[in-house]
Order: sequence, then structure tokens, then C-alpha cells
Amino acid sequence: SHLNIRRPPATTTTVTMGAGASAGEITADTVAGKAEEVLKLNPDNRCVKYLLEMKNEGTLPTEAADLARLYACAKTGLENVDSGLGCYAMDPKDYDDLALFFDKVCNDYHNNPAGDKTHVTNWSLEGVEGLPEGGVLDMREIGMTDELSMRVRVGRNLTTFPLPGAMTKADRVNFEKTMQAAFDVLIKDEAYGGQVFSMTPNDVWKEVTGDEENPNLITTEKYDELVAAHVMFKDMAADPFLASAGIASDWPCGRGCYQSADGGFIIWFGEEDQLRIMCMAKGFLLNDVFDRLNTALKYVEGIDGIDFATSGKYGYVTSCPSNLGTGMRASVHVKVPNLTSDGTDLKAKEAAKPLGLSVRGTGGEHTPIGADGTIDLSPSNRLFITEAEIITKLYNGIKLLMEKEAAAGAASVPAPAAEEAAPAEEAAPAEEAPAEA
Repeated sequence: SHLNIRRPPATTTTVTMGAGASAGEITADTVAGKAEEVLKLNPDNRCVKYLLEMKNEGTLPTEAADLARLYACAKTGLENVDSGLGCYAMDPKDYDDLALFFDKVCNDYHNNPAGDKTHVTNWSLEGVEGLPEGGVLDMREIGMTDELSMRVRVGRNLTTFPLPGAMTKADRVNFEKTMQAAFDVLIKDEAYGGQVFSMTPNDVWKEVTGDEENPNLITTEKYDELVAAHVMFKDMAADPFLASAGIASDWPCGRGCYQSADGGFIIWFGEEDQLRIMCMAKGFLLNDVFDRLNTALKYVEGIDGIDFATSGKYGYVTSCPSNLGTGMRASVHVKVPNLTSDGTDLKAKEAAKPLGLSVRGTGGEHTPIGADGTIDLSPSNRLFITEAEIITKLYNGIKLLMEKEAAAGAASVPAPAAEEAAPAEEAAPAEEAPAEA
């Protein structure tokens, strides 16, 4: 679905696009022309919809440098017709500097029609609507009998580097080296101590840093093992949206992860956001992963040289506007064999959507459900909602979805037969932690 920008007329300004986009001759007219083409094919592509609205309002930038900045952010939506959002910020300041564009996209996506909402960060469960008495989110209290895989992650970016779409190869490696100082602090800490797994090749490490070799370099075999265990992320080059945005460029330079010795605390570096910080565990208490992540984030941001980028209106800054605000995805793996009896997650999605929940496969977005009907469940909202509200929404959402699961089971029970067949052997529960996407 890649479409190239049409060749512009002779009266163009040539601009250099930077790391996030290819150089080319771009004008407001050619951008609008391309947007019109794409919108006819997909009216739900927000990027092109709002580029055209700006064109009609006369607010598309005319200065070459400003247009180049906007084009770099919008390139993925112009090239990938089937985009729903179709844009990524290239710099933490883009949400302010390019507010004429990003406000339109964000207000639409995050249900802020009046444009008057401001994001508030709050991890305190006190007073949150729907919170059980005592504030303990114990899934045994809502009928769960087997331990569940639980994961809470946030996206974060530093103020001192471009966002991943605009990073050069040197930026990516220098970012990794900056984080190494933070990882050194974590390694010495009893609660978070562990190790760094890096994929930056030695020759690139030397070229950028001057050091002979990357001290944390892992083998291809080790990388594959970490991917299979859902500890490391996959090569992003296969994702056309991230490739168009420049986020997948220079693989595998500046990519890797930190994992605590107990395996439950992980920091990805060099993915869609500079950092994805997560806690995971098997158990019943959602508070365990939520509280550990909150403590870990305070600890990481307290390390010298780590300053997370924020926006006054949108909270924590992320590459994709969909993750703005909390940057948080809180998920559990739950078994819903009745809602997935047809082998798909369609009925589960239908049941989950009115509850404000998203359903994914057990390997993350665009992956199949488990053979035993296990799905990955998480609240959909990230912005204009607090961290505490997200985790409470997940808890109550599981309860309501399990009621729908029981109802689906009751509805499908056939009339008693003269002779009952022996029950089929139950599939083993999925052991892996929820994958990140």
C-alpha cells in the first residue's frame, strides 16, 4: 500500500527531510494532492483528513522548514493508505510546535471534541471510581482461580534526543550510551539489578562512541531466545507504518533491553518510543505490577541525566499520538473459551469494546489467540485518564467480561443427550507473559 508523493510542479522548494523521511521536493499543494488521493481510498485516515482541513483553512505551512517538519510526521499516513492515525511525532516539541495539526488528530482520536481537556497524571488509587474496598485489586475476588500473566508498561522519551522517527544512527547509539549510565545504577540496586542485552554491532559502537566494543552485545541466538520469551521486541522493519516513519531505521543499532534478575522488570530501548518500561508477573494482585512500575519510574527518573519529555496538555510525550498521556498499557491474559469457540477473537472483541477494553492475541497486536481461548485484554484509553483509573478499569473490565463469557457458555449448552461424551482434555494454560506491541 505504499504510494509515492506525486512529482510536484516546477515551482518547488527543495528541502532536506532529515532522518525520519526521504529528501524530496515537497510543497503544500503536493502534500494536499496526495492527501486527497489517500482520503478517497480510506476516509478513516485521520492524518490526511486533517492535512486537507488545514489546506482548506489556509493553515498548512508555507515555509519550507515548517512544511518539512509536518511532512516528516505525516509521511507514514500519506504512504500507508490503511492508516487509522497515520502520523508520528519526530520531536518532543512537535505536539506544541505543530499543534495546528496534532490537536486536530488528538482531539478526534481521544474523544475531545471541544478540545478543552488537559491530561492529569495520578497513580494514587484513592477515591478512584469502581475501586474495591481496601484498594486491593485481587482477581480471586472476581472469580479467577488460576494465576494470570499480568503486565503494565509505559512509553517514555527523554527531552535530550529526537523521537525515534527522526533519530540518526549516531543518535540511537548515543542514546543507548546515555542509558547505560542509568542501567549501571539499576544493576547495583537489589530490587532492580539485572543486565543489559544490546544488539548494536561492535563496528557501529566503535564508529559512534570510539570504544573498541559494545560491552553488552548479544548473539543472534540469544536475541531469538529473548524474543521467544517475550522479553525482547522483534525487528520493526517488517512494519510498514514504522518503516515509513523512520522509526524502524538503522536496525539493530541502538536497540536492546534491560531485564532485572527476577525477570519481572524490563526496559526496552530503541523501539517505537525511546523507552518502554514495564513490569510483569504471574499472580492475582494487579497492585503488584502497578505499584512496582510506579516505584521503578520514580527511581529511573531520579537518575542523573534522565528527564522524561512531557507536554502541558498531553502528559507524557510518545511517538504515536495514541499513546500520549499515561503512555500506559495494562494487560492480563484471560481464558475465554466460550467467546472464542469459533477459533477467532471476534466475539471477545465485540464483548470487550463496550467495556472500553481492547483484545489482542497472546503474542501482541495482530497475533492469534491461544489454542485454549486465551486472549490479551487491556483498557483502550491512554489520554485524559489517570494511571489509577486504567488499572481499576482493567480489574472491573475482567469481571464484566467473565460474566459475558459465562453467559456465552450458558447460551451454547445443548439439550442433554442420552449418552454424554467424555470431556475433552483441557489445553494447558498459556505460560508466557503478555507480549508488548
